[in-house]
Amino acid sequence: MMDTSTELSSTNQNNQGTKKIYGQSQSEISEELEKFHVPRKQNSMRTKQIWNWTYLGGVTEFSEIKNMPKELLNQLSKNYTLARNPIANEQKSNDGTIKWLVDLPSENNSTNNQIETVFIPEENRGTLCISSQIGCTLNCSFCHTGTQKLVRNLTAAEIVSQLLIAKDNLDDWHKNNPNNSRKITNVVMMGMGEPLYNFDAVKKALLIMTDCDGLALSKRRVTLSTSGIVPYIERVGNEIGVSLAVSLHAAKDEIRDILVPINKKYPLKELMKACESYPKIKNSSKITFEYVMLKDINDSLQDAKDLIKILSNIPSKINLIPFNPWPGSNYVCSDMRQIKEFAKVLSDAGFSSPIRRPRGQDILAACGQLKSETIRLRSKK
Repeated sequence: MMDTSTELSSTNQNNQGTKKIYGQSQSEISEELEKFHVPRKQNSMRTKQIWNWTYLGGVTEFSEIKNMPKELLNQLSKNYTLARNPIANEQKSNDGTIKWLVDLPSENNSTNNQIETVFIPEENRGTLCISSQIGCTLNCSFCHTGTQKLVRNLTAAEIVSQLLIAKDNLDDWHKNNPNNSRKITNVVMMGMGEPLYNFDAVKKALLIMTDCDGLALSKRRVTLSTSGIVPYIERVGNEIGVSLAVSLHAAKDEIRDILVPINKKYPLKELMKACESYPKIKNSSKITFEYVMLKDINDSLQDAKDLIKILSNIPSKINLIPFNPWPGSNYVCSDMRQIKEFAKVLSDAGFSSPIRRPRGQDILAACGQLKSETIRLRSKK
């Protein structure tokens, strides 16, 4: 796994002004200011100023900061940047969903690394779906993203930047919203990649997003989705404290082994045990279980009863997701009548089981459809 803990380490003349100041904790910014000989008594204040201008003001250049010495701003601009990663393409769905294809640096410049970020507007909230990796290693058989090989993990800055890019393009900064009304109210780590296979960078990014002095997203409105990387689930609750979603999709190992192959390493018994112990459910929080509806695969009423059985000891919400087709897929979405009957069995047993309305299907922005144009980079011999 790529080490992303030193994004602001000492620079050299060849890469001055290219390293992201965002994506860093306040303590890391403070350490950097010490290198510029900022007096100790001023360090905390200057750190807060940079933090506030970055995450409340939404500035993209140091020259936009109005209450710091120009000499210090010039020094910072020679070493670091507030610029965003460029958008390669923007697509807007008929239902209002927006998908951005974002260019990221590549190690050998032979091809662009790209990720997809999706904004889903609804009547009372706006949800941003963020990626954690370029590609994915899990090869879930119903998921378009899983057909793209893993290129690399994203850095904390690259994860945070997706939120900044979205806020830029939606004009969603504090300075433009005097009543503190937000267009982006929720963030879900449900984009490209498995977040728990990039734990350190994801943790760092989500703690920045939920820091009360900056972007200040409520941890209840931030959801991390995992396919079931059991050893990290407790750490999500203890170290990040956000809501948890689990891509379940089957209630029996023999089916889930096919749909979500990581189940062979962390079978349902282990996954359910980890969920039962998730720290946040002790505070009346529920775990969301995502369940894609696949015709004649996992949609029988017996499947619903099996689902009730394995979730009986876990405060749960079950999102039923009509399968979103993509080119080359071998699956078919369950009939809506069957999905409703499946939902009724769950509801009668006391489970919240909403049927998710597909969004952004016309731009391949719906659940399970994300896949960038990135080509897997292979080392040259």
